[in-house]
Amino acid sequence: METFKKLKNFYWPYKKYFFVSLAFLLIITGVTVVYPVFLQLTIDKVVNEKKYYMVPYLSLGFVAIMVIKGGATFVNQYTGDLFGIHSVYKLRNSLYEKLQYLPFRYYDNAKTGDLMSRLTADVEGFRFFLSYGFSELIRFILMVLICCGVMFYYSVPLTFVTLSTLPFLAAAVYKFDKAVHPAFRKIRKSFGKLNTNVQENISGINTVKSLSRENFEIGKFNRSNGEFKQNSLLTSGIWAKYFPVMELLGNISVVALLSYGGYLVIHGTLTPGELVAFYSLVWFIIWPIVNLGFVVNMFSQSKASGERLLVILEETQHIEEKEDAIKKERLLGSVEFQNVSLQYTEDDEEALHDITFTAEPGKVIGLIGATGSGKTSITQLITRFYIPTDGSILIDGRDIRDYSLQTLRKNIGFVMQESFLFSSTIKSNISYGKPEASMEEIIDAAKRAQAHEFIMELPDQYDTLLGERGMGLSGGQKQRIAIARAICINPSILILDDATSAVDMETEYKIQNAFSEVMKGRTTFIIAHRISSLKHADEILVLENGKVAERGTHDELIKSHGAYGRIYDIQFKDRDLILHS
Repeated sequence: METFKKLKNFYWPYKKYFFVSLAFLLIITGVTVVYPVFLQLTIDKVVNEKKYYMVPYLSLGFVAIMVIKGGATFVNQYTGDLFGIHSVYKLRNSLYEKLQYLPFRYYDNAKTGDLMSRLTADVEGFRFFLSYGFSELIRFILMVLICCGVMFYYSVPLTFVTLSTLPFLAAAVYKFDKAVHPAFRKIRKSFGKLNTNVQENISGINTVKSLSRENFEIGKFNRSNGEFKQNSLLTSGIWAKYFPVMELLGNISVVALLSYGGYLVIHGTLTPGELVAFYSLVWFIIWPIVNLGFVVNMFSQSKASGERLLVILEETQHIEEKEDAIKKERLLGSVEFQNVSLQYTEDDEEALHDITFTAEPGKVIGLIGATGSGKTSITQLITRFYIPTDGSILIDGRDIRDYSLQTLRKNIGFVMQESFLFSSTIKSNISYGKPEASMEEIIDAAKRAQAHEFIMELPDQYDTLLGERGMGLSGGQKQRIAIARAICINPSILILDDATSAVDMETEYKIQNAFSEVMKGRTTFIIAHRISSLKHADEILVLENGKVAERGTHDELIKSHGAYGRIYDIQFKDRDLILHS
């Protein structure tokens, strides 16, 4: 029960529903045990002693029992569902909230499909046990105790004979739980993998089709689906192995009951009505014990689901705020790196090594270098997406760890290389970082990003509803809306991570002209592969293998004939070849 203890905070606040459900479960159990007593009276008093006047009273009693049991069952099931539904509502919210605050480092290795499986199938598996499994487990305990009490009242020897197989039955159920739980853990893991395959395939369907890899994807899915099938068959095999054994042991109890009970009736120690009542009571014990296999099955699924949920809930939130973190509406935007190094994991080489530079407010810093040279790593450290291994990063003369994350990120406009748009209106996407933005602010941001013109050509203009990930727009249009979104929050620091890579040269020129106005008074970092995007920067850092190989203005770096000059020659020679071809 360790898993359930760790998750107690999510279901215990709603214990009132559980205890109400439990109270009515007591009524159901008590009323159920009355059935055999009515059978005993019917046989012994009405049939054998011919007291027919009791028939109307017994009939009304049966009806009353059924009405009471029906009403109690309704309340029991309804409050049980309330207990489970309220609990997982809180649990699902907590899981989603935790995912929002986990650092980038966690998502570097996480699989989207697996996370979706945990928030859906695993949460629902846990809910089902809270709503139904706990109730069935307690029903089993109550039924066994009450029925055993009545059976001992009728005949102590017959009770011992009948229940002689129960220890063996309990042992079979215990072994079943030990075998089935690892199997269910494998099922949950393979189901998450299956979800990941589906999610990746749908997200990358354009790539799949463009490279004619449909058959490869079908094969990959078949393998994942086959793994899920094999794990499911393994679990079914365990169930098929243990269930007949449990049923056999239950039937042996019935044979012992009829044999010894018949002997007692023949010798007058037990009445026929008491034997029939005893027979009913035995099944009220045997079936819950046999069904305990189902409950154990459900418990194992729930436990496996709970373990997967705890992996997320107990994940360390690497980036934490200080209790007295600074909260400010507006930062000036001065950025300083002091001997900063970054190593993503212990097994990786350093992504950045001994980076030092200062960017005063209003200055433009260009970052250029080969893929993997550390350009994006620098900008992700400014936003505290990752924590530097060594060194310090200062904003306005204070270590960035002194600021609250909200203060820090509300003052940084980040346009990534791969723009992401939500399935909502264009207006909502632009104002995502500033929900209170007026329509005038939204339009102004769109104009500065050179997006207003094409937006106005759409049927619903700013109220146009976008498809998933901005489906329906070109790459350049999505990028311009992402740029407008960054501008809309009016940041002190603007980071453009190859932000114009998806637009043509003419649009890039227009955006850069617009940026010249937007950049005034803001510290701007531009990551680019095109030198044309960087030539007006106040300082350009040329990165190689995580180190600053060169630094200076465009003209200074051209004159030095270093790495920057070689990039310049390659790009402009290519352009000249195109112009003269």
